[in-house]
Formats: sequence, structure tokens, C-alpha cells
Amino acid sequence: MIGDLYDEALRGAAGVEIEHADGRCRPLPMQDWLALRRGDAGLLDRCTGATLDVGSGPGRLTVALARRGIPVLGIDVAERAVALTIEAGGPALCRDVFGRVPGTGRWRTVLLADGNIGIGGDPAALLRRVLALLGPGGRVLAEVEPPGAPSWTEPLRLRSGRAVGEWFPWAHVSADGVPVLAAACRAAVAEQWQEADRWFVALRPGFAKAGRASLKSDRHHRHPQSLPQLHLDE
Repeated sequence: MIGDLYDEALRGAAGVEIEHADGRCRPLPMQDWLALRRGDAGLLDRCTGATLDVGSGPGRLTVALARRGIPVLGIDVAERAVALTIEAGGPALCRDVFGRVPGTGRWRTVLLADGNIGIGGDPAALLRRVLALLGPGGRVLAEVEPPGAPSWTEPLRLRSGRAVGEWFPWAHVSADGVPVLAAACRAAVAEQWQEADRWFVALRPGFAKAGRASLKSDRHHRHPQSLPQLHLDE
């Protein structure tokens, strides 16, 4: 979703939509990305230690974690989104998650909020990448589709009344499909939870032991551990 139209939407332009391959259009949910919304609280409470917010957009989660005193870094490929995060008081860099990322192998938490497990259209490739960014005891926190929803990849593009962007691949992962995806990436589902009609999973490196991850409503998970300070110029 990167390009002139996304930049316009970040600057407040109205009328930017997401177009599906079948011609359906829906508004770009910019308001969901600009300010904290229902369901964010449980996600933030589960961020322990140094946290990497992948596809951080304008930085609502990055900024919120920084205000809590959590060591955090947002990364996004959109320069305007990164600038907005920094203006709001959150540390951020213009980076591709598949490129050079500071702190590789040392992050305690990696966030894939707002369905960002779909970045690039290949959830397995993305999950393997973010698992490699974790340090010992680290977890990936991802927002997924509700149980019963299909898992699939589709082309999307942005459009407005005056312009049309290029197609890009995006994946959707159902909560039901997460265990299979995790196993394919040598990971395990540590937790699943629902809050405010949103669904989330916590994944950790390694195969699952016998039994199933618990499915629960939100509860607080706060721990004081953090990793050594990370240098943004790494």
C-alpha cells in the first residue's frame, strides 16, 4: 500500500480506497491506524522487553509503547508514515522487514498488528523472517482473521477519484490456519485471544508440545524484562 496515494491519505486526503481484484472497493481505514482503538490494549500489554513494530504505519502502537517506557522501534517502508511516528514521539526507521533491521536476533517481541502478517502475500516467508529477528524467549504477536474465515492471498491496489496505484499481494490468515502455518515455520502457538471482535495469536520459535494453545478473552501480561538498548544505526 505504499505510494503516492498512501502518502496522500497520511496527509489527510479523503477518498482513498482499497480495490480488490474483483472490483470491490472499501475505504482505506486510516482512522484505525492513526489513534488507539478497541483491542489495542491487550496487544500492548503483551509487549515485553524490546519490541519491534513491523509495518508500524503512522505509529499509534509504537508511540503508545514508548510512552509506557517499553524499548520499541517502528519500521515501515513509507517515509511519511515514519515521519508521523517520529513527530508523535515514537522511534521509527524507514525499513523493509526483509532487509537490514537493527537488533536482529535480540528482539523480545515482534508486532504484526492490523493484519500485517499479510505483508508481501507470503505469510510463511514473513513469519520465518520475524522469528529470526527474535532473541531467546521472544514472541511474535500477530493479528489474524476470525475463526471460520478463509486464509488466502489476493492482489490489492489503492485508488482515488484521480489516480490508481499498482497491484500488490496481500495475505489473509485465519485463526484456524495459524497452527498449520506455525508448524510449517518451526514455530508454536503460545496463545490465542480475542478482544473487541479482533483476533490475535502469540507465536514462539519451536514446535508445540502436546495440547492446544488456550483461547481466551483479554487479560494483562506485563513483565519487566527488556533487552540491552538497541542502536538504530546498526
